[in-house]
Amino acid sequence: MNILFITADQWRGDCTGYAGHPLVKTPNLDELASQGVAFLNHYAQAAPCSPARASLYTGLYQMNNRVCRNGSPLADRFDNIAKAARRAGYDPTLFGYTDVSPDPTVHHENDPDLTTYEGDLPGFTTRVKLPEHEKAWLSWLRQQGLELGGKPEADFPVGVEPGTVSNAPPAYSAEQTQTAFIANEFVRWLGEQDGDRYWFAHLSFIRPHPPFIVPAPYNTMFSSDEVGDFVRAGNVTAEGARHPLMEYALQVTTQDSFVPGASGRVADWTTAEFKQIKATYFGMIAEVDAQLGRVFQAIRDRGEWEQTIIVFTSDHAEMMGDHYTLGKGGYFDQSQHIPLIVRRPGEPEGATIEVFTESVDVFPTLLELLEAQPLHHPDGRSLVPLLWGDPPDDWRDEVHWEFDFRDVVDGHAEGWFGLKSNELNLAVIRTDRWKYVHFPKLPPLLFDLQADPGCLQNLADDPRHVAERIEMAERLLAWRARHLDQTLALKMLTPDGVVTGRV
Repeated sequence: MNILFITADQWRGDCTGYAGHPLVKTPNLDELASQGVAFLNHYAQAAPCSPARASLYTGLYQMNNRVCRNGSPLADRFDNIAKAARRAGYDPTLFGYTDVSPDPTVHHENDPDLTTYEGDLPGFTTRVKLPEHEKAWLSWLRQQGLELGGKPEADFPVGVEPGTVSNAPPAYSAEQTQTAFIANEFVRWLGEQDGDRYWFAHLSFIRPHPPFIVPAPYNTMFSSDEVGDFVRAGNVTAEGARHPLMEYALQVTTQDSFVPGASGRVADWTTAEFKQIKATYFGMIAEVDAQLGRVFQAIRDRGEWEQTIIVFTSDHAEMMGDHYTLGKGGYFDQSQHIPLIVRRPGEPEGATIEVFTESVDVFPTLLELLEAQPLHHPDGRSLVPLLWGDPPDDWRDEVHWEFDFRDVVDGHAEGWFGLKSNELNLAVIRTDRWKYVHFPKLPPLLFDLQADPGCLQNLADDPRHVAERIEMAERLLAWRARHLDQTLALKMLTPDGVVTGRV
């Protein structure tokens, strides 16, 4: 089988047509889901991009891969999807980026790869690299006679002052987006394949990651009047009073990260401005979906649709105005609930899976489909049994993620909280009913998701819920104990050689 592994950055799990969103239009993903299996309760294990992708690519929780922030190196000793594909006889080829910081212990100190967190995952052949400076895309636009300068100027809106929240489009067209560029490069590469060897392609799209701007017709596809309300407290002050981490996030998250040329805090945007950003975000999703349609059609045109396994997911999600925030990180579902579709020819079509699945499950799933063995013990579990509607009896009834908010470069977070770097993190355990958030030093959080799905009322200090808090804390501790790295711990040297145990 060919393997097409697609990630779209910062895509919320509820923002697809097949998942039942009343407004978002994703006809190509909907068709893919109708031919495969859609996982409706799928969660990322970390944020932002580098930590999220480390878990996705290695099948390891953050507590084991230790990629804490963008710029935290991924240890070279870990196996990953690209290395495994290469062992299986594929030449795994990357289109876009993986946001992997290389291991400095296997590079010379003068190696320029150590100056960026946007390195490529070891094992990939990189066909086109598109990190944040997007120089390859900008060069492609110049060849078409469109000179936009660099970033962030390339994403300035036309007809309004930069920094203004509006539905104004950029100077480039729908056929000239970063998504279209990656799709074009894939289609061109696909035409070079001989047909006598199966291929493995990883398409890593930057959108709908900010900046929040999109060309016509997607910029006016959704009205800010129809995007709905937000999950939040009555005002910013009340939101920040709920927990020290929220107070910090509301104070330090700035507008220029989301709308080029803007200034001030994200929390200072009006509800109308948040709604316009949300409408633009929906348009960006529609733009990516349209380019996915081109990718899928190119495979069909080669007669390879029935020989191609397709996995579509995201690295993490997007708060999109809920709790007066944008971006990712923290303990809210909006940041971590992401889409996942697995389409394998011959499997049951149009199935939906509602049990909890995690991004660490993608690594063992792909390895099973590749018939490759992992070189470390993954934390995730293969989803292949679920593809056939046969989940194991001991499948998880909880989902987990971690978030590290240290700042080892300038110590801003450490100074704000008065804590050490290794004390600035959290771990979440979430069941159908309860969500518990544990911090090394900050106050814990407990939410009853049946009564309070928006996580607006912390019950951790409520004496009526002491039993639930203790139970969830114990389950979190048991989860961490079960998932301490088992790669060598399951091996024993004996007079008869190495014996490997099972879990």
